[in-house]
Amino acid sequence: MRKRIVVFTVTLLVLVVGLMSLSGCNTWRGAGKDVENTGDAMQGK
Repeated sequence: MRKRIVVFTVTLLVLVVGLMSLSGCNTWRGAGKDVENTGDAMQGK
């Protein structure tokens, strides 16, 4: 029973984080731009 609760909690957490990250981008094109901008920032451009 305890394992079932842990699996449910982890699954719920992954779904919430995924939905929050997608809603922050609004579109798939926006997600691509966000990833590109993050890469540019890491490279110091």
